[in-house]
Amino acid sequence: MNGRCLHEIFADREREVPERTAVTAPDGELTYAELGARARALAARLTEAGVSPGTLVGLCAHRGTELVVGVLGILMAGGAYVPLDPDYPPARLGHLLDDTKVPVVAATDRAARALPDGTGAEIVPITAPGGGHGAPETTPAALGDDSLAYVIHTSGSTGQPKGVLVEHRNVVRLFTSSAEVFGFGPQDVWTLFHSVSFDFSVWEIWGALLHGGRLVVVPQETTRIPADLLALLAAERVTVLSQTPSAFRQLAAADEAAAARRDEDLALRLVVFGGERLDVREVAGWLDRHGDERPRLVNMYGITETCVHVTHREIRTADLREPGHSPIGVPLPDLDVWLLDAEGCPVPDGKPGEIWVSGAGVTRGYLNRPELTAERFVTCSLGGAPAVRCYRSGDLAVRTAEGELRYLGRNDDQLKVRGYRIEPHEVEECLLGHPAVTAAVVVDHDHGDGDVRLAAFVVPGSETGAADRDALPERLAELAATVLPRHLRPAEYRVADAIPLTPQGKTDRAALRRLLEHPPGEARPSAGGPQEAEGTRAVVSAVVGEVLGNARTPGPDTDLFEVGATSLAFVRIIAGVNEHFGLELTGSELDGEATIARIAASVEERVAHRADGRTTTHDTTAKERK
Repeated sequence: MNGRCLHEIFADREREVPERTAVTAPDGELTYAELGARARALAARLTEAGVSPGTLVGLCAHRGTELVVGVLGILMAGGAYVPLDPDYPPARLGHLLDDTKVPVVAATDRAARALPDGTGAEIVPITAPGGGHGAPETTPAALGDDSLAYVIHTSGSTGQPKGVLVEHRNVVRLFTSSAEVFGFGPQDVWTLFHSVSFDFSVWEIWGALLHGGRLVVVPQETTRIPADLLALLAAERVTVLSQTPSAFRQLAAADEAAAARRDEDLALRLVVFGGERLDVREVAGWLDRHGDERPRLVNMYGITETCVHVTHREIRTADLREPGHSPIGVPLPDLDVWLLDAEGCPVPDGKPGEIWVSGAGVTRGYLNRPELTAERFVTCSLGGAPAVRCYRSGDLAVRTAEGELRYLGRNDDQLKVRGYRIEPHEVEECLLGHPAVTAAVVVDHDHGDGDVRLAAFVVPGSETGAADRDALPERLAELAATVLPRHLRPAEYRVADAIPLTPQGKTDRAALRRLLEHPPGEARPSAGGPQEAEGTRAVVSAVVGEVLGNARTPGPDTDLFEVGATSLAFVRIIAGVNEHFGLELTGSELDGEATIARIAASVEERVAHRADGRTTTHDTTAKERK
């Protein structure tokens, strides 16, 4: 596949298997022939709008078939797509439009309404008015493999996102270099779980389409309810799943809860982790239930600037003997990883160093940021070898005597507290040593006048009782006092039901710092007390209040995810409701409406019709595939 563009390789698959299903989405399915035809029609409309090779084109669509048509159609027109997530706030979309100056945006009618007024860009509908193609199909533009494929923005140290310029060849070689590791083929069914604004989506989309496989676009509401995701994985016979460790923790909890009643086995053969640090302890329960052969669990380290993935490491049951470490393994065959000190010199094995990456995955640089590009993309000679172009990641790792890499964290995550430079991971590792703690995040909290202290957020295991939860801060303080020097001990401990995540599935440290500006939520009355007399909705409200810990319970029609509920918190809400009423709701009964009123209505319906035995179902097409 090397030496060719993404859409050219797709065209090969289209010719080979035109009637095979390429995309399954909430709004329907497309065969390879249908997807190709719609993409070429969009490319023709984009060409009429002035798109030519090298043009940056905005892409604004919700999860569905049109999103995939948009990606492919922009590339066929010779453009590079710039994701404009319609769920982003208008100010964020406005910044992306200002930064990229896209002259054209390919959008669905509904998503286009999210764009701020006065963008100046021409809006080209992904599907022509009336549902037809709206223009004759065009011959895809002739491009070199060094042409831009997309610009994905990452967070910046200045607070403003920066666009990463990624070429076709960066993506194509990702799959050719990893072919022997994973053996992808037409038999694979992939999920598009992540936002197209997150580069994990590049791996998901093209992993399916370049190999003649099928891409299952996961509905937004399903990404928030682990039980529903688990059901979808089974119904669609998904074989390749990509997850951040934070998201997988929630899926694993749903898997554990459903193990006794699941009607069918999962078809997963591969779960790929990425996006943040993996602690091997997080997969212990999954390995106990499924083993480490099928599915294989592979931890991959990568960066947007080096095209999604850099290293790979299969996680085995034996890794649980070394809890706390995060193995990221060895580089893909066409990449090199160097660990360097602050002076740019290689560090010996066992010593932390900054990860520098060289090879074919290193991308072009940052859009309109020449100084930042020069700072992070550096040409140098390492270890006496000829000069190569490298990307300085800002991440820390150590290389073991066996030649494997272990990820440590960011070199710029360090905190300065009372003159000490502190690596939060060291404190978090200490807290995770307590058997009741399943997750821990440490942040700094400024109490004013320079009084900066450490604060720890910890998530207890589901089996932890109320009394043990209440006592956990004191127990953790005792543990820290026995392990850590005084300047590394947190001054405050918050027990949480879940760690908040960013839209990309990473730990949201900014949200945790905001939580510290408010006192912990007041204690809630239990669901079984006087509230019960006020009806089902009052009981559900009490459960929601107890789980979320907010000072005020959300209104009956408020989306719980809009007021701080995470997927794991929602699972616990459903569990609390089930415990009180003796039910087995999964959350799928809500049809995506995560409100107190909808939960209460589902309870009343199930109580009245216990014999119905309703379960999560998927469309008949999915059932026929099984």
